[in-house]
Amino acid sequence: MDPKPALVASLVQEFIGNAHGDLNRVQELLAREPALINACWDWGGGDFETALGAAAHMGRKDIAYFLLDHGARLDIFAAAMLGKLDVVRAALTAFPETIKTPGPHGIPLIAHAKAGGEEALSVLEYLESLLQESK
Repeated sequence: MDPKPALVASLVQEFIGNAHGDLNRVQELLAREPALINACWDWGGGDFETALGAAAHMGRKDIAYFLLDHGARLDIFAAAMLGKLDVVRAALTAFPETIKTPGPHGIPLIAHAKAGGEEALSVLEYLESLLQESK
């Protein structure tokens, strides 16, 4: 199997950067280069972020759903922001220490649930109960 060429770094950085808040640009870039869907950017010091990770901590459900509809890999941080309690509960039941794992930019899981607003309230309450129990 022949290896594919690496994506252009500036394109990856632009895609991830725009996933923080510009749905139109994300759509344009993904139409131009579909392989960007799961690309990852290292902001420095191992602070890796995907477009879905960017949308998740910014509470951009529109961008998150667009990315997921186009093949982005769902992670616990996006699931928390989107209010997917069943996904978050299953992941934390299997791997309880994940509640302490920081997301992109060191942002904690609970902050992603807060970014999800009312639709993620059940996830927020669940995470708060787990954190309270661990004290």
